[in-house]
Amino acid sequence: MAEKLTVALDAMGGDQGPDMVIPGAALAAQRHPGYSFLLFGDQAKVGPVLARHPGLQKVATVRHTEVAVAMDDKPSQALRRGRGKSSMWQAIDAVRQGEAHVAVSAGNTGALMAMARFILRTVEGIERPAIAAVWPTMRGRSVVLDVGATVGADARQLLEFAVMGEAMARCLFGLQQPTVGLLNIGVEEIKGNESVKEAGRILREMNLPLHYHGYVEGDDIGKGTVDVVVTEGFTGNVALKAAEGTAKQISSFLKSALTRTLTAKLGALLASGAFRAFRDRLDPRKHNGGVFLGLNGIVVKSHGGTDAIGFATAIDVAIDMYANGLVAKIAEDVAQVNALLTPSSPAATAAE
Repeated sequence: MAEKLTVALDAMGGDQGPDMVIPGAALAAQRHPGYSFLLFGDQAKVGPVLARHPGLQKVATVRHTEVAVAMDDKPSQALRRGRGKSSMWQAIDAVRQGEAHVAVSAGNTGALMAMARFILRTVEGIERPAIAAVWPTMRGRSVVLDVGATVGADARQLLEFAVMGEAMARCLFGLQQPTVGLLNIGVEEIKGNESVKEAGRILREMNLPLHYHGYVEGDDIGKGTVDVVVTEGFTGNVALKAAEGTAKQISSFLKSALTRTLTAKLGALLASGAFRAFRDRLDPRKHNGGVFLGLNGIVVKSHGGTDAIGFATAIDVAIDMYANGLVAKIAEDVAQVNALLTPSSPAATAAE
């Protein structure tokens, strides 16, 4: 891509703040030569860490902020205390003002969403934004949303999630027509709560510009049955945390089994290459970065407890989303869907 991007970073976000963000940005700078970085945070804490990364220092500008949003702050508290002056707020506002193309933070998720929605506003036609995660599957990768932004989404919001997730899959995976599924407790049309059944009816009945697969169950996420899995924030977040915990559990069991006896250790040595590949596939750092979909700008949430490798991955995701015109794709698709959902259509009536 010819255009050189500027990445705005909340340098104070996450469990380790600058000690994780700065090394992660340094890795990203190596991957994206010529890109520039705006680092928002306490100069006294950011400066010494940045000095240890001369490559990043050449392409980075530090903007001093006196306020950092705490990981346990309520969104309302963060907005009151950090409005206009926190590192998180200013990183997002740099996107709104055109100083940066994307913003990335490992900070408080609720506060980040509240600020991003307040500063950037939602795309016309989008009622609620969603957080989309990239999920490793048996077939490759899938987009899963929402994983925490909207608890208890109604049918229309689920439809919006489907449209936004499909656009993200096209950007990220290069697919012309990704498949979309609604997460449910069964594949039969009679199963599920009213919101899911209603959204399913709309997706089946309307000639929408996406490939609707139908209902999918929890085990279909890991199988990669569809490219986009749509659900509401409570269920999506539980599924995400359960998958992360399961991956750690499997890795722990495998490590224990392979170090139990001398024979097992020898077998592990002989199969070390295969086990490295296995570990890499399950490594959450390689899939880090939740995209805030439905906003007039690119904001990506990194896991707060990740390391430099994981944070660099989140930056990569943000750059990919901007480079592939995610916001414009979502706006175009939403406008097309809204035009089809006219007030006189049965599907539109069902969605109200």
